[in-house]
Amino acid sequence: MLASIAPGGPAPSALPASDDGATVVGERSPGPRLLDLTVRSPVLAGIAHVRLLLPPGWSRDAARTWPVLWLLHGSGTSADHASWSVHTDLERIAGEQEVIVVMPDGGPCATYSDWWNQGGGGPPKWETFHLAELRQILERGYRAGTERAIAGAGMGGMGALAYAARHRGLFRAAASFSGALNTLHRDPAGLDMPDLVQLSVEIGGSLAAWNDLWGDPDGQRLVWRHHNPYDLADRLAGVRLYVSSGDGTTGPYDPRPGGGARAARPGPDILEALAHHVTQDFAGKLRKLGIPVSTHFYPGTHRWSYWGRELHAALPILLSEIT
Repeated sequence: MLASIAPGGPAPSALPASDDGATVVGERSPGPRLLDLTVRSPVLAGIAHVRLLLPPGWSRDAARTWPVLWLLHGSGTSADHASWSVHTDLERIAGEQEVIVVMPDGGPCATYSDWWNQGGGGPPKWETFHLAELRQILERGYRAGTERAIAGAGMGGMGALAYAARHRGLFRAAASFSGALNTLHRDPAGLDMPDLVQLSVEIGGSLAAWNDLWGDPDGQRLVWRHHNPYDLADRLAGVRLYVSSGDGTTGPYDPRPGGGARAARPGPDILEALAHHVTQDFAGKLRKLGIPVSTHFYPGTHRWSYWGRELHAALPILLSEIT
């Protein structure tokens, strides 16, 4: 792939690489101060895309670096590196901030971890791609600094808090919007978190068995716990935290009854109701541990209009820790 002219001047002939050989093979600028990277990664056995929102005055030759805000998308075949800039007013609220916003592809399953693969490891290794390969690439070639915050929506909220807990000291602040914050929450009478993880893998189009991710939630419980924000809560001490979710009922950004094709869905949104339950449990555990957390629980469903609003609320908290 040929690199296009990118913000900050022409793309260099030798684009940056990570220690294990992950390499930027293309750049494209889809809009003012937006830069899309195509990265070939050995731990993904293919390519992935990353969107950057660059701060005013950014240049790849600058004498300074910029703090970094990571934004993770949720699961679904239409979710990708462009989701945050497409579905929210991110560019308006963060475009003038002195920060590089990193929006990486997390795959349609959005599980934000290295897959267990029946104990054999190997691709896909999203955690390694993001926090080793991509981090090195950004710091070596795009003037990314070491002051970092992270946030995500849906499964991306799970990923944001799991990354912050599993890599202590890497992120100074973390936020989850409608996140799957207790992946071991069970409910024999209805949809529970192992069900949701299974659906994320299967609906995401993976050709693998869903339990290739972390194994069986009972048989490989230790593997699940090592990736579960609820079980890792004590490791978030010292990280500035914000968590939120709707309760699954109709809220201000939901279609109203009688709206034709966009009429409100009947009954509660069970996906958001589940996120609400586990987010409340997670916040309660943090408080029992004496770990401060900012929370916002509200009437609403599982949709981008709410996550855009939550980004507005969380952004000052996140940026206060890194800028």
